[in-house]
Amino acid sequence: MAPARPERSVLLERGPELAAAFHAVDALVAGAAAGGPARGGILVLRGDPGVGKTSLLAEIHRMARDRCTVLTARGGETLTSVPFHLTRQLLQPALDGYGSEGVHHLFGDHFDLVAPALGLAPPPPPSAAPADPQGVRDGLVRLLDRLADGLRDRPPVLLVDDAHWADTETLTWLDAFTRTREDGRLPALVVVAHRPLPGAVGDGDTEGAGGAEGDGTALLAGLADRALLTLGLHALTSEATAELAREALGAHADEPFCRELWTVTAGNPYETVELLAKVRDRTLEPVAGTACLLRNLAAGARGGGLVTRLEELGSGPTRLAWAVAVLGADSTPDLLAKLTGMDATELADHTERLRRARIVTPPPRNGGATPHLEFAHPLIATAVYGSVPSAVRTALHGRAAWALAEAGRGPAAASRHLLEVHPDDDEDVVRGLRAAAVEHLAVGAPDAARRCLERALAEPPGPATYARVLYELGCASLLTAPAATVLHLRSALALPGLDDTLRTDATYRLAQALAHNNQLQEAARAVAAEAVRTPPGTGRRRLQAAHFMYEGFQATEEDGPGRSRRLAGLTAAFTGADNSERALLAVRAFDAMLRGEPADEVVRLCDRSLADGAPARGLGWTDPAWGFEIPALTGIAYVFADRPDRAEALFAEAVRAFEISGWSGAHLAFAHALLGLVHRRRGDLPRAQHHLEEGLRLADRVGDGLPVHWDTACLLVDTLLARGRTAEARSVADRYAFGPPWPGAIVLPDGPSVLGRLLLAEGRAEDAVRTLEEAADALTGRARHHVVWAPWPFDLARALAPVDPDRAAGIAAEATAHAERLGTPTALGEALRCAALFADPPEARDLLTRAVAHLAASPSRYEEARARLDLAHATGSPAALARAAALAATCGADALATAAVTARASAHPRE
Repeated sequence: MAPARPERSVLLERGPELAAAFHAVDALVAGAAAGGPARGGILVLRGDPGVGKTSLLAEIHRMARDRCTVLTARGGETLTSVPFHLTRQLLQPALDGYGSEGVHHLFGDHFDLVAPALGLAPPPPPSAAPADPQGVRDGLVRLLDRLADGLRDRPPVLLVDDAHWADTETLTWLDAFTRTREDGRLPALVVVAHRPLPGAVGDGDTEGAGGAEGDGTALLAGLADRALLTLGLHALTSEATAELAREALGAHADEPFCRELWTVTAGNPYETVELLAKVRDRTLEPVAGTACLLRNLAAGARGGGLVTRLEELGSGPTRLAWAVAVLGADSTPDLLAKLTGMDATELADHTERLRRARIVTPPPRNGGATPHLEFAHPLIATAVYGSVPSAVRTALHGRAAWALAEAGRGPAAASRHLLEVHPDDDEDVVRGLRAAAVEHLAVGAPDAARRCLERALAEPPGPATYARVLYELGCASLLTAPAATVLHLRSALALPGLDDTLRTDATYRLAQALAHNNQLQEAARAVAAEAVRTPPGTGRRRLQAAHFMYEGFQATEEDGPGRSRRLAGLTAAFTGADNSERALLAVRAFDAMLRGEPADEVVRLCDRSLADGAPARGLGWTDPAWGFEIPALTGIAYVFADRPDRAEALFAEAVRAFEISGWSGAHLAFAHALLGLVHRRRGDLPRAQHHLEEGLRLADRVGDGLPVHWDTACLLVDTLLARGRTAEARSVADRYAFGPPWPGAIVLPDGPSVLGRLLLAEGRAEDAVRTLEEAADALTGRARHHVVWAPWPFDLARALAPVDPDRAAGIAAEATAHAERLGTPTALGEALRCAALFADPPEARDLLTRAVAHLAASPSRYEEARARLDLAHATGSPAALARAAALAATCGADALATAAVTARASAHPRE
């Protein structure tokens, strides 16, 4: 089918804009027709109210509809608080053509996560964990990708009008969808029209920009930055205004009349068309003699003049227009009748009068959808809504909330109206807003939940409820605003109204928020103080687990050994009888691992913290009560007890659980980091690098300087050094500021130890020694002697060997003692390999032979390859060099493999 080309007569002085849109649509279709990915992108149309953005979008729709699947949405001034409002407008019609089975196939494993946001499934029950907003956003991106893939013959074109009034959730989804893909192409064309953004250079007058503020402004600006073109629409010239006048009134419209028309309207297309309609309605001759009447006529097309024109229609049409202004897209006959008290005949009569006055348009009938009234232009909607007396407007919003609830639309639908009613100590309003917040959290809209709960506090709730609302507000902010969570939860805990269970949960979540805000000391103190006040039992043990965990996570601590003794004493008789015991056992296992206690004991503690080798019900990765830290501690302890097999099973389940639950931010990033740790310890360096780079990619989407950034960057630096890629390791370290000042939390593995290793690889021996000595001081003072978690002794001994061999030998001997206590093959092998540096040749060969034997029995293939290479050098055996080279190559240790091959090539068998 031949493409519909833009025609000049459709829209005056919009030729360049139409041509740009035509070429964008043509490129999209051509790319899909070629069998490859569609060549989409972003077009931004920007202009003042009434300048013709909607008309231009309509023409783009016309030119694209025969070749593309056109999806449309329009923002509304009173709908900016409704999460995913525009997303639903865009995607629901596209999904109507799929049966239930087809829809589930499009969603894949994420139907339960994403469908509630689109209104295709009810929200999960309140007992479920809140949906991760980034997970929902990612799920929506995948959904549109799959839709586009199924529409290759008719690629999607998304037209978003009045985007300055778009909800933030929709804008963040469009932002995520339109970010650069690996192939640099978008599978859809996204056309966004909005008014000038406040503060944007070159946007001119920003008055009336409406909802374009805060995050919305930044997101729209980001879309414009990535757009193929940003087209600024300008007013019509006097010549175009004259052409419009002659088309509407006849060729006899004279020049003075047309010039005055242009002066009065400033070339605004909407105001020009409206004024010409008034001239036609009054059968005025378009000549110089009537030009003086234009200014008075124009006053009725905007602001107060339009309101006066509405009032002249009578009280019935005025009340109906008010109801439409309040209800917006919900202006269906049934709901309008409930708000106005009119019967069907009255509604039809008043609707017709409003239509003839060009205030509303006829109710659209889209594929069987319930028809609803719409204003003819957003400027009219704004003027009418602003004209409703404040008390009347508040009452209408209250009645609208009641009507929506009566219609079974749910608390979330009613909440936008409850947000607008005046506070009045109404517990029903508080209950409605709290229920709406639960629904918003369940669909991944925490900001909407926060708005509801903040408004509920302003009502305010009664004394028995106030603390609970503060608690709920704190929980709603946990993922997005830890500092706000701290404030709200502290306030809730300071008030009466929370029972023991809620006090425990509020304190636990307060500690989580403090920890996420890098306030580990405050987190530990908060749970410790509440634990003292909590009766013995599960609640107290939950707080104790958090207390010991957050104290153990701190990079510095006054009495680490004392805390470890108290933890060991508390858990000595625990068998894992319930989740509180299992959680404390996991914390104890992690602490015992850091201290370098015997690995068999660490494994025993880890086993008891699990149920049949997996996290117990209620202690899983996505469990909201305990958090992901508990199973993570168990898996990390397994890794450094030379049981990466058990850890991998746990961490693979973490990735699966986070992906299914839509936790695609920092949680999923950490899960990939943990899998990277497993593969690093096993010596599968390429797989380790893959997971660690994926972890950083996911973390980068969330923010900067997160704990997961430190852990993952540390592991990636260590992995790249093992591969011999020192320059890449330095690049990662610099990008993520890996180095002092260190964060308040420990790093996985010990950060200063890994930084010292990097400095040695770069030949900066003095800096390395200083860094490693600082690591030694910090860890020895806390009695943390795990020589694989914190390998500073081995690297410090090697760095000091040329300049202070006696001290270096002493460090190596002490590390060997700690390795023997730990008892893992990896630790023993590494210690013996280091000790060989300070032995005479015969003893060194014996030590290296024993090191190879230990490491061959360990899971640590890379460390085994290093020991085999050292032994081959010590023995001069080409066969040993060959084995070392082969093992290093298998590990992906490129530099080590090259060194072994080079040594073999120059080696000569001994006589």
